[in-house]
Amino acid sequence: MLKLVLVLLAVWLVLSILGLVIEGLFWLFVIGAVLFVATAVWGWVQNRTR
Repeated sequence: MLKLVLVLLAVWLVLSILGLVIEGLFWLFVIGAVLFVATAVWGWVQNRTR
């Protein structure tokens, strides 16, 4: 489960960086940032309940 969360965090981080680097894809940064935060919170809650 932890591996899945880490992979998802890495993917969202890459998408966010691409959204910042490539002009005109700011929406990709926003979506990546929201998904990164959501996945981090979800992983933290899952880890805390164990």
